[in-house]
Amino acid sequence: MEIIIAGCGKVGQAIAANLTAAGHAVTVMDKSFEALSSVTGTVDVMGFQGDSTSISSQLEAGVKNADLLIAVTSDDEINMLTCLIAKKTGSCQTIARIRNPQYTDEIKYLRNELGLSMSINPEMVAAEEIVRLIQIPSALEVDTFAKGKVSLIGIQIPEESILNEIKIKELPAKAGANALICVTEHDNEVIIPNGDTVLHSGDRISITLSMADVSSFLNKIGIKAKKIKNVLIAGGGTISYYLAKRLIALKINVKIIDIDRKRCEELAELLPKAMIIHGDATEKRLLIEESIEDMDAVCCLMHQDEANILLSLYLNKLDNKIKTITRIHRNSYEDLVTELPVGRIISTKEITSDYITRYVRSMQNAEGSEVESLYQIMENRVEALEFCVGEDFSYAGTELKDLKLINNTLICSISRNGKIIRPGGRDTMEYGDRVVVVTTNKGLTSIQEIIEG
Repeated sequence: MEIIIAGCGKVGQAIAANLTAAGHAVTVMDKSFEALSSVTGTVDVMGFQGDSTSISSQLEAGVKNADLLIAVTSDDEINMLTCLIAKKTGSCQTIARIRNPQYTDEIKYLRNELGLSMSINPEMVAAEEIVRLIQIPSALEVDTFAKGKVSLIGIQIPEESILNEIKIKELPAKAGANALICVTEHDNEVIIPNGDTVLHSGDRISITLSMADVSSFLNKIGIKAKKIKNVLIAGGGTISYYLAKRLIALKINVKIIDIDRKRCEELAELLPKAMIIHGDATEKRLLIEESIEDMDAVCCLMHQDEANILLSLYLNKLDNKIKTITRIHRNSYEDLVTELPVGRIISTKEITSDYITRYVRSMQNAEGSEVESLYQIMENRVEALEFCVGEDFSYAGTELKDLKLINNTLICSISRNGKIIRPGGRDTMEYGDRVVVVTTNKGLTSIQEIIEG
């Protein structure tokens, strides 16, 4: 596909990297030469310096031939105007990043009037992801397939777990759960495992199982699934507002600490059921006063990465059983903090990029792609895809044991007529099935492509 990205900030760069890796022809545009160079110098894209709200600039950038324009500048209004011009001038599909909460209730109207194919609010999406992580406190990642019936959950095997030093094929006898281990990470090496793969304490694993079985499975392998009742949010920004609103709806007690008194007053009006505290969330005295040790989860969502990291490190030293979620903005910090005990790292840049990449895959669906859902896991080293099996699938009815899959690929789940099947050698894939696959091979668009021959 021919794709134009307006806006060369961190989000634009992440989207460009994902889409070029998937084989799309990408042009990036920005008024700033420095911003443009930061993308063209690291990603294989075409660059065009110009104003995305200018008709002539869009025409020069190739909007007439574009299949999609993605507007992710720092200004909501510029993004909307850019998409409107592209829609009228080039007749391409458009995606706008719209962040301001004042547009939340109006987004359906705006999408219709502007002809947007998709709009994304990164802060709201990030808040939803944090909610999923809080609902399963021990999870590092939580993704869902088959309309929420199948979960792909990332966890770390605890010390003295029954999973330590066992082969994956021994899992049913040890844990007695209908779970399938899809990905393992040992000593920073990611593996799509087989039955003889040996697990170790400290390994990160991704497993598929039904939501109903999650608590039982975690308890059996040595992870106590404690229900979250009290959450502290450090920072009172937009993500914090969306997050607190969702947590309160789930009957969870919420405290928010923010250093800006005016913002505290605004939040007190917007969230009357939350406790709003004016102060510095990195101040030890304040944390002790607010009974930080009684919190089940702490979300470090301040504007400064350094403050978020310091708070997370303090929490790990205080009590590493507290579920900690840390927001990181800067690209240069991401590789560093993955080596630190800062809990689950959240990046609105990566979340936005992942959502838009998924939408592009769904656009291809109309052109023959069978991808229904797509998630990047294990720091984007593995893709988890949900395929819908089409009528032209050559291997319908063939038992899985008779199929040779491409390297580093595993079938994790089959959904048929509302029933979830944990795939075994005698199972088959049939027309209409929804099949979840994990793979290190990027850019797959069809279930047919996972089979050699």
